[in-house]
Amino acid sequence: MIFITGDIHGEYDIHKFSARRFTLQKTLTRDDYMIICGDFGLLWDGSKSEKWWLNWLENKPWTTLWIDGNHENFDMLDALPVSEWNGIQVHKISEHVMHILRGQCFELEGKKFFAFGGAESHDKAFRKWGVSIWKQEVPSIAEMKRGRKALEQAGWKTDIVITHSLPQHIQLDMFGWEAYNRNELTDYFDEIDSRLDFKLWFSGHYHLSMPCDSKHFLVYNDILKLTDSGFECVYSPYL
Repeated sequence: MIFITGDIHGEYDIHKFSARRFTLQKTLTRDDYMIICGDFGLLWDGSKSEKWWLNWLENKPWTTLWIDGNHENFDMLDALPVSEWNGIQVHKISEHVMHILRGQCFELEGKKFFAFGGAESHDKAFRKWGVSIWKQEVPSIAEMKRGRKALEQAGWKTDIVITHSLPQHIQLDMFGWEAYNRNELTDYFDEIDSRLDFKLWFSGHYHLSMPCDSKHFLVYNDILKLTDSGFECVYSPYL
């Protein structure tokens, strides 16, 4: 099985993975996958608490895959060696917890994915550069080129898109001009959205779990399970 959820922000929103809340985990194995749509946040300061939670997550029965959001310590992330997993480049945080580098296509359980992390922080006024915000939060031109190349090789067709932020036109429709800035990445996602043949697009970032339209979905503390016909919610704090 493949599950998708939103930001965990380090230890702050990771509790949705507790056995008491996400009871389905009793049936899972390492061949099941939990995909986190950015703001992982458990590579932040190397504290004892952080290491405890990383070990807690590693000991969950599934395999965790995540893309970066904007609230990550990119200096720590970029210092990690790049490994290959399932034909793509990852940072292996632990044996069963892996960060997917931006702009890659891969396949899991017969479903094709395109994953691209990053987003622009809208709370910059409350953060300090190099301490709680990093310039790498917005992807580079090289990373965006890598994404285009991967999609070209895939024939501009995939099943699932995993990002942190939305394409600009959907972000604008959902939140207006003032809440979230237009930037190179949201424009890039507009381009991809207009060219790519896909079924479902999932984004974190906005701290909401709701549909934007028939193909784009926001996910936060809900846990969604992909199905042959789409997806179903298997955990929500509101149910």
